Amino acid sequence: MNDMEAFIRRLPKAELHLHLEGTILPATLVELSQRHDASPLTLAEAEKIYQFTDFSGFMDAFRAITRLLTGPEDYELAAWRMCQRLVEQGVVHAEVYISVGVIYHWREHAEGVVEPIFAGLERARQRAERELGLSLYWIFDAVRHFTVPEAERVFLKAAELRPAHPSIIGIGLGGDERQRGSEPFHEMYAEAAKAGLRLTNHAGETTPASAIWEALSIGSERIGHALSAVEDESLLDELKARHIPLELNPTSNVRTGVCPSFAAHPLRRYFDAGLLVTLNSDDPAFFGSDIANEYLLAHTEQGFTREELRQLAANSFAASFLPESEKAHRLAQIASIK
Repeated sequence: MNDMEAFIRRLPKAELHLHLEGTILPATLVELSQRHDASPLTLAEAEKIYQFTDFSGFMDAFRAITRLLTGPEDYELAAWRMCQRLVEQGVVHAEVYISVGVIYHWREHAEGVVEPIFAGLERARQRAERELGLSLYWIFDAVRHFTVPEAERVFLKAAELRPAHPSIIGIGLGGDERQRGSEPFHEMYAEAAKAGLRLTNHAGETTPASAIWEALSIGSERIGHALSAVEDESLLDELKARHIPLELNPTSNVRTGVCPSFAAHPLRRYFDAGLLVTLNSDDPAFFGSDIANEYLLAHTEQGFTREELRQLAANSFAASFLPESEKAHRLAQIASIK
């Protein structure tokens, strides 16, 4: 490990755009397959699932992997392994998407299925807090290209469970933007906000800048990907003026074919323009790059200095849904890192 890699790992970091299902490595997938399949996957077969060239291929791979998450023990295993890897990279706080939309969509008798699965997730979260010192929030993610009523079901479940489980911090909209934008979810975002949930949204990943405007119009507080914002100067001005956090995922965008290279990603332009940008890995098992590597690539591919990487780490807490006192504590820690 060179000096820069060591510095990056020492930096306390928050990861704000991370899908639990996308952290499952091929070896864990084999383990899950051995639990559930009559003919379990070999490691070579599992690794092949992770090979794709575009966004549609990624969606297919995501489906193949999540089919093996069938019960609470599976989710608990995946969450614990994720937490272990986060801590190894210097992550001290994470806000993690759970595809509750998929849990509902692929089960014929879905009533009551979320609660035991969430109990498994909570066991892993509590263990990580106790044994690893990692704080973690959950974001219930709906799938926009499923039906609108299915998304509403996800958001209502988040609102129902949140009073007893403050670790459920917010809601999100993932899935294929090309099939459905944000406007159909306007009313349910307003209801979620009334229930005390924070509002995130994937926008501008595979769609024009207009999709980001639309996401803002329904009350989205944080924007995931925001790749196409670079096309619209007035949008960049709006994002800066409103201090809208951007959950950027450069390697993800390269691997799904929506950005030609890390060097070409607008991360640097957004950062230099004063936008509140954060670096994230999205689905690290799929894209072969974890959060520590994203910071390293920002240095090697876009020339981010130590102080600029320190600022990205600070941004990750400023953009988080942590209490202000905890943000201040983490910012002081970051400033002290040499």
